Amino acid sequence: MNMTNPEDLRNDADNETSDLSKARLRAWLQVLKVSRKIEGELREKMRLEFGSTLPRFDVMAALYRSRDGMRMSELSSALMVSNGNVTGIVDRLVADGMIVRVPVENDRRASIVRLTPDGEKDFAERALVHEGWVSELFSDLSANDADALIRILRTISHHNEAPHD
Repeated sequence: MNMTNPEDLRNDADNETSDLSKARLRAWLQVLKVSRKIEGELREKMRLEFGSTLPRFDVMAALYRSRDGMRMSELSSALMVSNGNVTGIVDRLVADGMIVRVPVENDRRASIVRLTPDGEKDFAERALVHEGWVSELFSDLSANDADALIRILRTISHHNEAPHD
């Protein structure tokens, strides 16, 4: 009679868990590597094509999606950066006539920032070019591959948004 040693079963389970953990770590490192590479290429293209920065583009994109404008705290939250990081960019965009600050009624300390008509036009033009760059960078993906990647990344994102006990 061949008896399986319980210790061997435990070791097999530990090895499977370790292999899965290592595969997930390799996946994370690959996501990070690809993300950094793509972001670097987009930063360089934005600099060369428009003499601008990706953070500036990101601020304008957030404001473009929120036509009524946003408080600075909302903008910082949407971009997942500190108010201090956004303030300098907003100051430069105001100076360039791309956005305006509008005081909030009944709150002298707060203002809403929104794109000007020139800012909307400028962003819309850049956004079309940016979309082409991204499409080019992802040109090896079919529509099905892109959808699968989105599903996988959303699964990870939703898992990490859930409260953990």
